Amino acid sequence: MDDDRAVTTAATPPPAATLPELIDALAASSAPDHEAVVAGDVRMTYAELGARTRDAAKALRALGVDEGDVVALMAPNTADWIPAAVGAMRCGARVDAFNTWAKAYDLEHLLRSSGASVLLLPARVRSTDLLADVRSLVPELDGGSLPGARFPALRHVVVLDAAPSAGTLSWDGLLEQHHGDPEIVEPAGRGAEPAFVLYTSGSTSAPKAVPLCHRHLVENGFHIGERMGLDAADRVWLGSPLFWSYGCANSMMATFTHGATLVLQEHFTAPTAAALLAAERVTAAYLLPTMIDALVTGNAAQVRAIGSLRTGLTIGRPDVIDRAVDDLGIPGICNIYGSTETYGNCCVTDHRMPLARRRTSQGEPLPGVQVRIVDAEGAEVPAGEPGEAQVRGRLTPGYLGDAAANAAAFTADGWFRTGDRLRIEPDGAVAFVDRTGDMIKTSGINVSPAEVEGFLAGHPGVREVLVVGAPHPSKDEVVVAFVVPQDPALLAAELTQYARSRIAGYKVPHLIEIVDELPRTSTGKLVRRDLRSRAAELVAEREAGR
Repeated sequence: MDDDRAVTTAATPPPAATLPELIDALAASSAPDHEAVVAGDVRMTYAELGARTRDAAKALRALGVDEGDVVALMAPNTADWIPAAVGAMRCGARVDAFNTWAKAYDLEHLLRSSGASVLLLPARVRSTDLLADVRSLVPELDGGSLPGARFPALRHVVVLDAAPSAGTLSWDGLLEQHHGDPEIVEPAGRGAEPAFVLYTSGSTSAPKAVPLCHRHLVENGFHIGERMGLDAADRVWLGSPLFWSYGCANSMMATFTHGATLVLQEHFTAPTAAALLAAERVTAAYLLPTMIDALVTGNAAQVRAIGSLRTGLTIGRPDVIDRAVDDLGIPGICNIYGSTETYGNCCVTDHRMPLARRRTSQGEPLPGVQVRIVDAEGAEVPAGEPGEAQVRGRLTPGYLGDAAANAAAFTADGWFRTGDRLRIEPDGAVAFVDRTGDMIKTSGINVSPAEVEGFLAGHPGVREVLVVGAPHPSKDEVVVAFVVPQDPALLAAELTQYARSRIAGYKVPHLIEIVDELPRTSTGKLVRRDLRSRAAELVAEREAGR
């Protein structure tokens, strides 16, 4: 398995300029009956996937979706997600992928920021009533009088998994009604246009809208798949959401650009994941450290017995890579570095690199991507020295409607400031060192301290709040909040429940400590770094108690 060096590929990406073109090419290939997607009980060949995307385009065109429109898709990894997304793109629309963990507090910003004309969503995702949250924000829906005052662009709410209720439409009903409509021809020249807009936390109090463009998705996904060693015979498992860049920009594109099969899991649990990996003879798995921990803890022997499982991706410290290889039996697991702004990954270890290198580095930049390491003044540092990583090549064209964020994130000569400290090894691979900013990364998801602070400050019992990240053995970091109460009777448990019922679960503080005051400089400015060690102690104490 191991070579003495990373292997550089001379292969070139498929020529498709857009995602619909890629699906059409696969459907018209010499193997149109090759399985494309497995999602629950639904199995689609590439020919069937192409047909489903064309039917989705007809249904959306009947709702008025045209070139330049925005379709918001808020759904888990079900059989409807990819056909609906690609169908919208056939109409010339972009797809804004919403997080299904979002509560009304989060959803209001997403709808306002996106300007979506159509919202597609299931009525419920497990215990969460998504449609109820939408109705709380769009009261006009009950009267069937869209658009409403708060979201004037929103014309239709379409339910993916249930019969229509007041003001909504049925996705299945639309597909059936418009199946015989004329075919929709994708507008020409859309390779450089956004396919997806994803929402990622930043230093500000609201998630930023990150457009990812068609051709760059094809190119980047292809090169990721090459580093993994994918080909058409592979079966790629994804238990993370498609609405993350790890899903739609990474695993989906790596799979489709190689004509392989994407196996979707709607909701990850270790036992169901282990069973699905075995039943589908999966060869490549997209894993997060928390997933590896859960599988090793409860289902290691079952996963290790899957003889087909040979490669995959994770975001891992050396111990995480060791557990994937030794405990789960995935010898070619790849280590990665990147962000939503860099199309999910910009650096990936080759699956044939020696394990010792995959444990301690995140690989060379992908073809077409450059990484430089700079000091605090912006000057490049010598190889082997740590500094801030900046990336150029395949990047988002910029945050939508946020000139201040773009000025902060991009240099005048086109480099993206990652906010992470890396170093470049003698063999050209990058190695993650630490983060330079305040961003919290929990289970692979960015969480903005400012966003959580802004939310908690809205509680009437809170006078001041400061949020930091603290190390966690399986989640990388967790959110910890320090609160000065307005009301002396305020309890941490009360605030936790307040957050849990109103914001996405990954933003809810892992721990809240009530304090008398927050640390300040001599000029009165709050100092976040002074609380990081205390946060680490609190988390360590809780983990030791378990």
